[in-house]
Amino acid sequence: MFSIFVVNKCSFSMPRNIMPRKILNPPVIKGFKPYGLELSESSSEPVVLLFEEYEALRLCDYDGYNHNQASIAMNVSRPTFTRIYASVRKKIASAFVEGRQISIEGGKIYFDSSWYHCESCSCYFNDQEIGETIPQCALCGSAYISKVDAEL
Repeated sequence: MFSIFVVNKCSFSMPRNIMPRKILNPPVIKGFKPYGLELSESSSEPVVLLFEEYEALRLCDYDGYNHNQASIAMNVSRPTFTRIYASVRKKIASAFVEGRQISIEGGKIYFDSSWYHCESCSCYFNDQEIGETIPQCALCGSAYISKVDAEL
């Protein structure tokens, strides 16, 4: 005789794919470092802000948008925006209280237009005439420019 074992299928719910979030302006810096007391071992690991978290903070706290206006600007739902905003506020509070470095990097984003970075003056500028080649920096005129990659 043969025995047949039936394994019940467990219904594991797969997380939804994260849709890219629209970023209007890339950050002008890569992060912050605390100064004062020597950093301890526990505070040596940086707090990482994603680009969409930076954008949420910029839109609400710097530009004065409400959550509905900011969610429209980032092309996400209002509840999604609220979760992103709550996450960045918690991370910044953690960095301040624990004296940790803040690093801005990563995330699944896209820009509303092509963005460029000047290697000479470190400015960021976007492509005003979509489809045209940008030969030089809009601020200093340097030819040492590179296109900013949105898939970070």
